Amino acid sequence: MNAFRSIEFLDEGIVRMLDQRKLPHETVYNDYENYTEVAQAITDMVIRGAPAIGAAAAYGMALTAHRSKATDAESLRAELATASDVLAASRPTAVNLFWALDRMNKGIANSSLDSVSALQKATLTEAHAIAEEDVAINKAIGMNALSLIPDKATIIHHCNTGSLATVDYGTALGVIRTAHEQGKEILALLDETRPRLQGGRLSAYELKEQGVPFKVIVDGASGHFMRTLGVDLCVVGTDRVAANGDVANKIGTYNLAVVAHENGVPFYVAAPTTTIDMATKHGDDIEIEERPATEVTTVGNWQITPDGVDVGNPAFDVTPAKYITAIITEKGLVYPPFEENLAKLMGKE
Repeated sequence: MNAFRSIEFLDEGIVRMLDQRKLPHETVYNDYENYTEVAQAITDMVIRGAPAIGAAAAYGMALTAHRSKATDAESLRAELATASDVLAASRPTAVNLFWALDRMNKGIANSSLDSVSALQKATLTEAHAIAEEDVAINKAIGMNALSLIPDKATIIHHCNTGSLATVDYGTALGVIRTAHEQGKEILALLDETRPRLQGGRLSAYELKEQGVPFKVIVDGASGHFMRTLGVDLCVVGTDRVAANGDVANKIGTYNLAVVAHENGVPFYVAAPTTTIDMATKHGDDIEIEERPATEVTTVGNWQITPDGVDVGNPAFDVTPAKYITAIITEKGLVYPPFEENLAKLMGKE
């Protein structure tokens, strides 16, 4: 695996993932041999980021077929249905997870796949396609964003949306990477992103490796830098875009969007069309995952709170569409009114 590819399927029937919990201090690859292990890896955030989770679910399905002892197609389909249900329950907010499983399940339903070997080949082919399409989509998002980024731009980024959150390359962090590779002078301000510190650990790791200038800042410092240093734009990723343009993203995104609005800083969301959920009318309908309290009460192995405190730890928040300047997709830029223009983009006028 290259330094930034988050997941791959090995010929011997193993799904290998870069364990993002260990970064930046250790580079550890974990091997998984069944769908329950893959689902647990998603839950435990060995792999994270909406596009990467979708690819992991697809490979979990392919792994099920590859490892199956079934002797007929219908028995294997039953195993795959069980695997799909378990994988779907691993994390509730990222729509890519359900999109990838739906795509895999539609392929499995093809009646011409009438043998175990045919299903095994088809599931792996489709999973590979999902993974490789993700890389191409991310590169297109980066190129579509170039017109939004002035030379010598200072950009605030939240969480981690780079290669580690996708199969490779990245969405919002990929926008920054693309601008840098195209010769623009970039300074990225990376929110550390409490409580799991994806910005300070992962985004900083990626940009350091890529030679992109950056500073890590605490989440609460974004307004200070907008007011005193001057910030040209904010760019974030998303785990789900509702039909009206509301977006669910890592907790703290809403705060950043409000502060950007107050300071007149454009706020962009990088979103593969696979994260656009036209069946969800607005952000209030998006289920928000609640993570374990220990993510807040401890940093590493050190408990920072008194014993027995109550903790609220939502993994995501919803940013209303009114705070979003534009949504950057692989098909182009989408501006308000989002309800109308997302419908046009997705072909559902």
